[in-house]
Amino acid sequence: MTILHKLRPGWGLLPVAVFLAIWEIVARLNLIPGQFFFPPFSAVVAEFYYLSASGVLGENFLSSLVRVLIGFCAGSVAGIVVGTIMGWKKVANRALNPIVSLFYPIPTLGWIPLLMLWIGINEMLPITLIFICSFFPVLYNTVTGIKNVDSDYIKAARTLGASDGKILTTVVMPLALPNIFTGLRLEAGMAWRVIIAAEMVAIPTGIGALLMKAESLIRIDIIIVCLIVLAVMCLTFEKFFEYLEARLTAKWR
Repeated sequence: MTILHKLRPGWGLLPVAVFLAIWEIVARLNLIPGQFFFPPFSAVVAEFYYLSASGVLGENFLSSLVRVLIGFCAGSVAGIVVGTIMGWKKVANRALNPIVSLFYPIPTLGWIPLLMLWIGINEMLPITLIFICSFFPVLYNTVTGIKNVDSDYIKAARTLGASDGKILTTVVMPLALPNIFTGLRLEAGMAWRVIIAAEMVAIPTGIGALLMKAESLIRIDIIIVCLIVLAVMCLTFEKFFEYLEARLTAKWR
């Protein structure tokens, strides 16, 4: 039982290893016709090394990363601020909720044609798309988290003489954190999906642009490298916010 317990943390890697082994075997044995269109995993790893050593992957990855960080941070902060105001003040919620309800269902990529005309094809285009992608879901989760706070806690704080500002910062916001982090965690991964799509459509640099160049050259191995980078970054961002949530809420949840 003790041995099984020690091995358990590494069990999650076993399905991945099996999948990669099957991928390699299937490609090497040509079980899927045309190795050119289905390269073995070892060939993808070799291309990953080449792209990294030449600086091509690093340069394009850095471009995407900067855009994601700027757009996501700005959108999340704005979403939390506006969501807090809407969740805490009923007047603000009644005034802004119809506007949010109108714009929230619009897919982020649906804004591309309009933003291309308003902003042009430059660095602000993908950053603005990431901002929109992050703003509405984080706002919605912040409002939901604040509204779901038990009113008894607020009444108890008021009875003890706490001001509205004190109640908001020490009672309401800590209790709303799980909802806020849910929005942050989900949109952290979505931001990478949006930036890839935006770069594929309109931007000449970044992982999405590298994907399109690889498609035009019929380089399946480079396409797979880009997709692996995308998957790893989505997972990394989501796990980071899981870790951050656990650290901030572990003492009182």
